[in-house]
Amino acid sequence: MSENESETSARPSGPAGLTSQKPLRLGIAGLGTVGVGVIRLLAENRDLIEARSGRPIEVVAVTAQTRAKDRGIDLAPFAWAETMDDLAQRGDVDVVVELVGGSGGSTLALAQAALQAGKGVVTANKAMIAHHGHALATAAESSGAPLRFEAAVAGGIPIISGLREGASGNALKRVYGILNGTSNYILSQMESSGADFAETLGDAQALGYAEADPAFDIDGVDAAHKLAILSALSFGTQVDFDGVEIEGIRQVRAVDIARADALGFVVRLIGVADIENQPGGVPRLLQRVRPCLIAKDHPLAPIDGATNAVVAEGNFSGQLLFQGAGAGEGPTASAVVADIIAIARGDRTPPFSIPTGSLRPATRADSGARVSRSYLRFTVADKPGVLAELAAAMRDADVSIESLIQDGSPGQDGVLIAMVTHPGPVANVRKAVAAAKQSPSLTGAPLVMPILQN
Repeated sequence: MSENESETSARPSGPAGLTSQKPLRLGIAGLGTVGVGVIRLLAENRDLIEARSGRPIEVVAVTAQTRAKDRGIDLAPFAWAETMDDLAQRGDVDVVVELVGGSGGSTLALAQAALQAGKGVVTANKAMIAHHGHALATAAESSGAPLRFEAAVAGGIPIISGLREGASGNALKRVYGILNGTSNYILSQMESSGADFAETLGDAQALGYAEADPAFDIDGVDAAHKLAILSALSFGTQVDFDGVEIEGIRQVRAVDIARADALGFVVRLIGVADIENQPGGVPRLLQRVRPCLIAKDHPLAPIDGATNAVVAEGNFSGQLLFQGAGAGEGPTASAVVADIIAIARGDRTPPFSIPTGSLRPATRADSGARVSRSYLRFTVADKPGVLAELAAAMRDADVSIESLIQDGSPGQDGVLIAMVTHPGPVANVRKAVAAAKQSPSLTGAPLVMPILQN
């Protein structure tokens, strides 16, 4: 009997409680904050985890870039794999836990090798799943090995299992939320302190809420990775990270936060995905990450700090709100271990809820055709006629202005003019802003933020 056949025969089967006692053996790649957190959690909650999974779970091997580093835990009980490929090929490893990061290279090779060898893979790597999730899911289904990635989206929030299992009876029309804790921390701090973006980013870096190079977070890429995964799970479509329209928060200023507050809104970086099912045709999928104005009575408005929150709209469940810590050793390790327990129980749900052969390709919807209200901010020279120029640009693009606020005195860069539009096609707003950019009166780049619709 082969090793895989032997392992299959030992997996849980039959009525609840009648489970095999053969240990599930783990190989962990990556011993950073999360990897160490997983080892600690498995040790501290060992009896509870065994009771819930129906079998012991043991770490048998680990690997990382540096072996000698002091990580605050004893690695002596575990075999050391010199390379990630060695870890994938070990005969005493049933599940590889990938906590290294990176969308390709040796990390992707590890996942591919493990799945091809019939070993399960648990990962917190949102970039790898966003770029290669379909291929990895296909490999997992081909070998019969489980692939799970709860920790890849929103840290400790069980959003993946919530969509894959809890909301599985619903047709989902839209999924959206606050998917990046760093950006949310910066925006909510700007809101409470009145400080501008650069100062708040520096404070966030000093406190450890932002990386030394924060580009992935503040430019929306991290949130886009997560949104692409949520879209595939929610709508039964193939993962399409390249189809996500991305705009970060670098251009948001303290004055925009203040204007939004005066108008009854808060500013948050929001990832939104929705789908238009065409009768007998290919569905149209729209995925966008951008700073938005949110009404203060919206469920996402109070979400501050590094917290994440996701809203899913089901046709029978209605609006579902998932909220919790989006990162950190404890929450992320908790999500990783939840996946490990699911595998120990014998869960073989397809990675994206339905078999990859049934995941639909989707065309990318035209965001310009959507109807929305928008917030626009212009920085202009302090001279007569400027407001008339902007009004003409709006008029010629058929954009109707609902309200307008103009600073009474010029700032360092010029006079700030903020306006909110009536509902209208997004393409019209883009046309108006493009025309306004041609004016020599502008002294800074315009900012456009949509107003999130309930």
